[in-house]
Amino acid sequence: MKRIIPLTLCLLSFLGCSSKVTEESLYQQLNGQPGIEKIVDSFIQQIAKDKQIFPYFAKASVSHFRQGFITHLCDVSGGPCQYQGDNMNDIHTGMQITEADFNRVVELLINAMEENNITYPAQNRVLALLAPLRAEVIKI
Repeated sequence: MKRIIPLTLCLLSFLGCSSKVTEESLYQQLNGQPGIEKIVDSFIQQIAKDKQIFPYFAKASVSHFRQGFITHLCDVSGGPCQYQGDNMNDIHTGMQITEADFNRVVELLINAMEENNITYPAQNRVLALLAPLRAEVIKI
């Protein structure tokens, strides 16, 4: 009888561990690198069509922005990338970005995520990770 209890505890412990569901990382919820690339491409298309926001990007290198934002999203979502580009303060200094403009960019990013079937909880996690950058972007 004494041998059965430790064996039973061991078996229950093993079964308990193996039946746990691991939570998907945000990177995985964004569908990894291909998913992030699709989100960023959709975001760029949203920007290109937006009369309020496009002027901020009119002189920017689309390929440079695309690669930087892909790497940044990959990094903040827990992916294997490490963003080492310019900081948000340096990028946005002198651009005179208003709160309304910032909010519009957030809307465009949400549209891009919705277009790519990203769940609302994952969208909220992305926005929560990017929200602290607000102070570095709005300079008015």
